[in-house]
Amino acid sequence: MSNPPINRIQPKPNPNQPRQATGELGGAWSPPPLNSLNDTGLNLLAVAELVLKVLYFGGYMSGHTISDIVKLPFTGVLDSVIDFLKREKFIEVKGSGGLGEASFQYLISNAGAAKAREALERSQYAGPAPVTLQQYIASLRSQNKERLIVHEEQMKTVTNHLVISDDMLARIGPAINSGRSMFLYGPPGNGKTTVAEQVGRLVLGDTIWIPYAFDVDGQIVRVFDNVNHELADDMSTKLGTGVVMDPRWVRIRRPMIMVGGELTLSGLDLVYDSINKYYEAPFQVKANGGMFLIDDFGRQQVRPRDLLNRWIVPLEKGVDFLTLATGRKIEIPFFVLIVFSTNIDPRDLVDEAFLRRIRHKIEITDPTYEQFRDIFKRVCTAKGVKYDEQALAYLLKEWYISKNRALRAVHPRDLINQLLDIATYLNKPPVLSKDMIDRSAASYFVNLD
Repeated sequence: MSNPPINRIQPKPNPNQPRQATGELGGAWSPPPLNSLNDTGLNLLAVAELVLKVLYFGGYMSGHTISDIVKLPFTGVLDSVIDFLKREKFIEVKGSGGLGEASFQYLISNAGAAKAREALERSQYAGPAPVTLQQYIASLRSQNKERLIVHEEQMKTVTNHLVISDDMLARIGPAINSGRSMFLYGPPGNGKTTVAEQVGRLVLGDTIWIPYAFDVDGQIVRVFDNVNHELADDMSTKLGTGVVMDPRWVRIRRPMIMVGGELTLSGLDLVYDSINKYYEAPFQVKANGGMFLIDDFGRQQVRPRDLLNRWIVPLEKGVDFLTLATGRKIEIPFFVLIVFSTNIDPRDLVDEAFLRRIRHKIEITDPTYEQFRDIFKRVCTAKGVKYDEQALAYLLKEWYISKNRALRAVHPRDLINQLLDIATYLNKPPVLSKDMIDRSAASYFVNLD
């Protein structure tokens, strides 16, 4: 079943927003074409050094191969760089694999190798050419100028495979529409992370263009991450009449990045690789245009107060400040829906003044008996176990009511998995008998008495 369309509200144009030349793909922003080296915003020497480093590591290469690695068109862009390197005797032509200079085979000379080693002393980055910081900022503003809006009917449709009350949806929907921040709290095992993940993946399901990397005064910052970013299904790089758009950009699904107890304050700033001598963008930059989920909030090594302090300026001003190793600060637009998820009572984490800075606080409570029953039936269907109403009544009476145990939304899945493991061991069909329920519950619940 396809997801319903998501509405986006177009604000009034900002006269102070920088204009840019862009291509259009399906009515959305897309990278402009590159017709010359000047269009890249990079200088000749910077691209020449990048090509030399690629040849230094790769050895004997065709122009097509170099173009694929540095993500720059050969004709009109790299050809001028190759001509410069040949004139300076940094590279040599060693044969041809076809027609045109792009098919020529290029080999780095001794002088070129020395120049490459000199460049590698400054940075060992030898991948896709970066875009400029100004180009990156302009793309973020252009692709996020329309505020995400969802309505009640859409929320019900995209979450119909989850057991969520209308009251809960009525709280989550406005939080998404705020586009700012959301605080999910409540007992463990009731689906806070699942709710955040599903809403993120379904509602943030359209696409966005991001660069492989951007350049700040000759310093490279890598943005694209094939672990945290999911490539879009449509990776077309054509602009209508065969014109190729700037290949330094990659089209991904709007990101949803999740971190947990491993998060530190240093992980929220530019991470400098002292060996390779370039930067990795922090989590919130990689999540720009999407959602950043901080799971197990309060379990991090850093104090919750310090972590929330880190978000005050981005949440209130819509900009984030990052620091280079040189001490220079750069300003990046902040278009991120931040979701905090915790099992700890919010009053034990931060005071009321800090909680006021979080726009929407949503308690994910224990399921009702009716909701528990609904979840149990769905799990049985999914796992191939025949549902039995009397068996569920026995489970609730013997293992919940008599022991004053709270219901948790995760229990049906875990108990059925226990039952399947036990049935496999006994070489018996998985059925909801009293014996199998007792075995499953006994091996799952901890006797705190």
